[in-house]
Amino acid sequence: MEDNNNSIKQGHGPWLIAGLGNPDNQYEHTRHNIGFMVADRISEKFGILVDRNKFKLLYGKGKTGLRIVFIAKPMAYMNLSGPPLKKLSAYFDLAPECMLVIHDDIDIELGKIKIKAKGGHGGHNGVRSIIEAFGCGDFPRIRIGIGRPDSEKSVTGHVLGSILEDEKLIYTQAIENAADAAATIIDSGIAYAMNRFNKA
Repeated sequence: MEDNNNSIKQGHGPWLIAGLGNPDNQYEHTRHNIGFMVADRISEKFGILVDRNKFKLLYGKGKTGLRIVFIAKPMAYMNLSGPPLKKLSAYFDLAPECMLVIHDDIDIELGKIKIKAKGGHGGHNGVRSIIEAFGCGDFPRIRIGIGRPDSEKSVTGHVLGSILEDEKLIYTQAIENAADAAATIIDSGIAYAMNRFNKA
């Protein structure tokens, strides 16, 4: 019953979609920037330009149906993602439970996506920063699987490494699925979206 109540509450308020990544050009095509890539795809789908610069982030504001949606990309580094999002949320009076955070996850198989209603940071520094800034983990996430590296490559090297040529189609589909999942969360709620997208 709690999930249904959360879905109703989330469905009626303005949404903030936050894609996580690193701002410099050298990180543009890395696995760690998949959140930025999904935010860009959602921007295209919703027709919302992410071109306003405030609080060390880029953001845009628009509508999908009758719902107001903000799309944001923090321009601080990944481990400093929280404070810019907290400032934007406070400025526009946005509720944490209506902030959808999109990020990479090494513990999920490459190309798979998982929706999570709330929780801890799971070792992700960007999510950790957001939890610290907001004082809670009561916000939904879309996690995009980038898989773990083989034994010869460090986790840092894998996460900050560029997407390989033979992985591009997998990531393109994952980005599309994540964008569809975000639209479904906004239109139909977390519970429905989790049932639809959280497939093994």
